Order: sequence, then structure tokens, then C-alpha cells
Amino acid sequence: MSLQEFDALIDKMTLAFEYVDNLGQYIDAAKVLFQMNEQLPDDIQLSLEELENSETAKSFIMQYHSEIKSAITQYRQRLMNY
Repeated sequence: MSLQEFDALIDKMTLAFEYVDNLGQYIDAAKVLFQMNEQLPDDIQLSLEELENSETAKSFIMQYHSEIKSAITQYRQRLMNY
């Protein structure tokens, strides 16, 4: 995947995440984070825990959102060096 393709995909996912997160739809937001994580290479992917119920979704988002953003930045830098 090229840097431009990756950026376009992540931009769409980021918008989707922000939309559902702002609406308080935390389970849907968590699903988007799972999808974002799956777009990263195996060596950068986070080992995400499964959601047990809807009450844990908000804490899941708070825990993993910044980590996934950091991994995306790391992968973008890797793509820029190719």
C-alpha cells in the first residue's frame, strides 16, 4: 500500500471514528479502532483486548485511541522512507 492510499484510508476511518465517538456510540468507535489497527503491519499492530460489554467500550477507546494514532504515525514514517 502506498503512503497516499494509506493516508486516504486512515483519513476515512478517522472521520468515522470521530463521528461515532462524538455521538457517544462507543462500541462503533471501538470497532473503527480495531479496523484501523488491522491496517497496520503485524509488527506494529497493538494487541487489543476484546470488548466484554458496552460499558467497557468507552474505557477501551480512552486506552487505545492514542496508541493506535502513534502506531499509525510510525507506519506513515516507514512508508515515507520507502
